[in-house]
Amino acid sequence: MTAASVAGSGVRPQPPVGSAGPVTDEVVDLTGLHGVEFGDTEQELTARGVLRDTVESCGPTLVGHETASPIFYDDRLVLLWVSAPVRTPEGITVGTPVSEVHDHYPASTRLTAPQGTYRFDGLLARDGDRAYLFLHDGRTVRKTIAGYADYAQRLFDEGYGPC
Repeated sequence: MTAASVAGSGVRPQPPVGSAGPVTDEVVDLTGLHGVEFGDTEQELTARGVLRDTVESCGPTLVGHETASPIFYDDRLVLLWVSAPVRTPEGITVGTPVSEVHDHYPASTRLTAPQGTYRFDGLLARDGDRAYLFLHDGRTVRKTIAGYADYAQRLFDEGYGPC
C-alpha cells in the first residue's frame, strides 16, 4: 500500500470532465464498477478513456465515476474506495446501519482499529480473493472499499487513506 500511496493512487473524487456524465445509481461489486474491473492496468483504463490525471486531485480519477477513487498497486487496480450513492448489489453504502451489513454479510470478519487512533473499526466481507471492507463508527458505515481481499486487509492494517 505504501507503493500505492507513493504512486499517487487513491484520489479525492472530482467531477468528471468531458461528455461522460456521472452515473447516479452505481453498483460496485467484486469485479469492479461499470467499465472498470479489478486487475485492469492504469494503461488499459487510460487508453479506454476511463482514467485521467487532473491537477485538482491527488492522483488519477475515473471519468464518469465521481464518487469512486481507484487504488493501484504494481500498475493494477486493486481497490476502489467509494462513497454514496455507489452501493453494493445488496444496497450497502455510506450511511447504512452496521446491523444491515451483518444481515447481508453474516460471515464478515470484525476488525478493530488500534487504540488511540482516529481510525474506524471495520467489517471485512470476503468472497474468495475479493472482499468488501466496510469502515464504521459502530452505528453506520462511514467508508466502503471493494477489491482484492488481501489489499483490503492491508489497507485496514496500515491505516491507508485514499489521498
